[in-house]
Amino acid sequence: MKILLADDDRSLRRVLQFKLEQNGYQVTAVEDGASALDALKSDEFDLLLSDIKMPGMDGIQLLERAKQQQPTLKIILITAHATVSQAVQAVKLGAFDYITKPFEDEELLVTIEKALEFRKLETENRKLRKRLQRELKAPKLIGVSKPFMQMLSIIDKIAETDATVLITGESGTGKELVAKTIHHKSGRSDADFVAVNCAAIPRDLLESELFGHVRGAFTGAVKDKKGKFELANGGTLFLDEVGDMAGDLQAKLLRALQERVIEPIGAERPLEVDVRVIGATNLNLQERIINGAFREDLFYRLNVIPVRIPSLFERKEDIPILVQEFIRKFSPDGDVVLSAKLMDELVRYSWPGNVRELGNLVERMIVLRRGKTLTPKDLPEDFGTFDPRRDVAAQEKVHEHLTFREAEVSLVRDALERCGWNRTKAAKYLNVPRHVLIYRMKKYGIEEPESIGGSPRHLKR
Repeated sequence: MKILLADDDRSLRRVLQFKLEQNGYQVTAVEDGASALDALKSDEFDLLLSDIKMPGMDGIQLLERAKQQQPTLKIILITAHATVSQAVQAVKLGAFDYITKPFEDEELLVTIEKALEFRKLETENRKLRKRLQRELKAPKLIGVSKPFMQMLSIIDKIAETDATVLITGESGTGKELVAKTIHHKSGRSDADFVAVNCAAIPRDLLESELFGHVRGAFTGAVKDKKGKFELANGGTLFLDEVGDMAGDLQAKLLRALQERVIEPIGAERPLEVDVRVIGATNLNLQERIINGAFREDLFYRLNVIPVRIPSLFERKEDIPILVQEFIRKFSPDGDVVLSAKLMDELVRYSWPGNVRELGNLVERMIVLRRGKTLTPKDLPEDFGTFDPRRDVAAQEKVHEHLTFREAEVSLVRDALERCGWNRTKAAKYLNVPRHVLIYRMKKYGIEEPESIGGSPRHLKR
């Protein structure tokens, strides 16, 4: 612990310094208030021990100015002329305590220990409040499925490190949310989280956006501009869709990651930065390396810690939890519930748009709802008609050794399921007259399931 001692009595100052150092404290001793303020400007102290009566600036004045420079500093005043008014004034101005001359060594040491212990408790309290604030502000990653929990386990292990992270996953899985979670769990959480979508910014502007520029570097550069790397200094830079970055910018990014320096456009010298970089992409970067669209050395520099986000199709048991979270978000009054049949339909669907698609659907149903209970009738008419995963499965099935009859039955049934067993829509989807579709249904004995036919939403037309 570091103590600043201010006293104009040279002999007392030397005795106090010796006794305090004997008890394990680092002591800086000065002869007046002005020297004490100079010491406070150049160093951090835990406690100020000052005489009240000093020439020039007295202890009360020093107390006021010292608190302005170091607000958390604990201050004990020494006086040979203690009065109630002085004590009250000192405490009102922020003194921890005062001690009267002459005093015993034990009395002084106990007072100092109390002050330092109080400072320690205040520091821990501030840290806990900051941690609580971070937790309250932290993004929510919601799920209980095995692949989701495995991803969370990786996040917990890497968050406190400064290792570069590459997040991969399909569109709509929440890559930025994962990046923010890593940032909030890290030691950089008090600094900024800066996000850049590399695919959304034109190539000729992205370099300036990332690295900044100086005035006059190019036409239109009328003033200096800080890039995202500099703005994220001390914090985290999230590079979304990093796989879409142009080749020459990939080289500059590689240097920034390797050497922790950036070169603003037109600058004469590089600039050091302290930034943790988290990249994200829904592309297969290894395929882009083979095609010459992405640098192999940059891939390995980004892919220090790979984090793959599972698709919603892989974590179907999380769908009910996510639905309830979206209901709370989009219906703050909590007056919306989901029917069991609707939840079954949501769980069966493959969600090509992942969590984003699910959130958008729940919001849409809440806004357009017919009552407090959401049912399959609240689903959009086109729900389930576009399903890339089912399309792929259907194509794979067609490529199997099927008879013509089997293939025709599969196509008719698939079209009916896509269109909710609405025959008019299914015929239009197959590009055949409605009576031809009905003939094929009768020919092959294709009947509408009772559980669907009984719903008012699926009318036979």
